[in-house]
Amino acid sequence: MTVAAPAEAATPRRTEEKPPKQAGPLRRLRRSYDQYWYAWAMCAPVVVILGVLVGYPLVLGIMYTFTNATSLNVGHTIGVNHIPDTFSWVGLKQYVDILSGPDNQFWPHFWWTIIWTVSCVAITVSLGLGLAVLLNRQVRGRTLYRTLLVLPWAVPTFVTIFSWRLLLSDGGAVNHLLGSLGLGQPEWLSNPFWQKIAAITVNVWVGVPFMMLSMLGGLQAIPGELYEAAEMDGASPWQRFRNVTLPGLRPVSSTVILLGVIWTFNQFIVIFLLFGSTNSDSVQILVTYSYQLFFGQNPMDYAGAATVGVLCLSILVVFTEFYRRWIRRMQGEQA
Repeated sequence: MTVAAPAEAATPRRTEEKPPKQAGPLRRLRRSYDQYWYAWAMCAPVVVILGVLVGYPLVLGIMYTFTNATSLNVGHTIGVNHIPDTFSWVGLKQYVDILSGPDNQFWPHFWWTIIWTVSCVAITVSLGLGLAVLLNRQVRGRTLYRTLLVLPWAVPTFVTIFSWRLLLSDGGAVNHLLGSLGLGQPEWLSNPFWQKIAAITVNVWVGVPFMMLSMLGGLQAIPGELYEAAEMDGASPWQRFRNVTLPGLRPVSSTVILLGVIWTFNQFIVIFLLFGSTNSDSVQILVTYSYQLFFGQNPMDYAGAATVGVLCLSILVVFTEFYRRWIRRMQGEQA
């Protein structure tokens, strides 16, 4: 007699759950607007103003780089008479002329701009960090020191630059002091070499307070327990600075360094107000070189000035992207 095997209990089949279908960009945009309509309403005026003041000139400038536009062939209105545009499209000719043209002016200005930017940012960050470390300690008169060190940043920039221009003039206080010490009297505002030294000095004077305050805020955000633990482990002051202070400052320092590079690369006001547009050409950075192409000749070279401006923008965009990826890779390696 054979015994039938018990029937296996029927088990329900598992149905594979399909991942939820992601909404498209238009649906996500509509959902964001329905949920945060008040934020969209608050941002709309700013977007419109930026579009008019930044977006439209940027698009117009990019368009001019593909033309031979000057002040003679760009349309304008005189009274009730309107003169139409007569410039023509030339493709990439402006870029070729700027980068490899017969005047060969772009690359000297480019390399001086790189030297100017790297020198100013390196000195400014170093001095700002050093002053922030000193002011982060419990010293007598710390509030007074902070106030005095912030004054160069609180004073309007044009006032500071004009003051330095008087100090660095041939009969100014700086040369008078150097002459009394027997150190010579450099031509700060006329000699090309000393012009560059003066430009870096004035820009560092203007930028150090911002770096100092930013670094000081970052230092005060580092937990004191980390320093206590490092000291208990026998770490020297330099080891505590390298292994605790610098990593703790990275979120702040990475941002202020990027801002410092962008600001210094485009620092028009220091060069222009300190030396003017008619002074030595070797001290002009790319943004002042673009200004010279626009206002410093007749006819005004709209296309050439716009081309240099677009090249400046492209350089900063590429640098920002590489810098952002480098910072992200460093943070990933430490994590």
